Amino acid sequence: MRHIKELDINRGIREKEVRLIDAEGNQLGIMPTTQALSIAEEADLDLVKVAPTAKPPVCRILDYGKYKYELQKKDKEARKNQKVIRVKEIKMTPNIETHDLDVKASKAKEFLLAGDKIKVSVRFRGRQMGHTNQGREVLDAFFEVLEDLAVIDKPAKMEGRNMVMYIMPKTTKGGQNA
Repeated sequence: MRHIKELDINRGIREKEVRLIDAEGNQLGIMPTTQALSIAEEADLDLVKVAPTAKPPVCRILDYGKYKYELQKKDKEARKNQKVIRVKEIKMTPNIETHDLDVKASKAKEFLLAGDKIKVSVRFRGRQMGHTNQGREVLDAFFEVLEDLAVIDKPAKMEGRNMVMYIMPKTTKGGQNA
């Protein structure tokens, strides 16, 4: 869990004067820090510096424990709603046999149905570098098997001795995987 940055509160505020906002959100204006602190103590709440970079800094009267709890709740909610996209890699050679290609394609189907992106790479060794068109044919054949489940995210291109293509799951209008 990430830690929420600690804010200056009560006696930890060192500025001579601050812009004060009360518990209801009304601006009380610029005043000495000691006066703002006494107003907060009268309300039995904390004086919290919420905008330290402003001139003068903005302080708010609020319950600091409740404020931290609300921030943690928002942070947790934001993390819960984010989708993590994993990239799985499938490696092949330019002279892969049909059965081996089908086995790798079936594994790729599992990845696509789980919502993962796939990096498909064909590695060239030695003299194979002269026949990169074979690698493109292998990638095309691989994609043909997966065409009903996937779309090409990045088309095939050479990266050093590898030809790489990225594919991702097709999504329907509802945002769900096909």
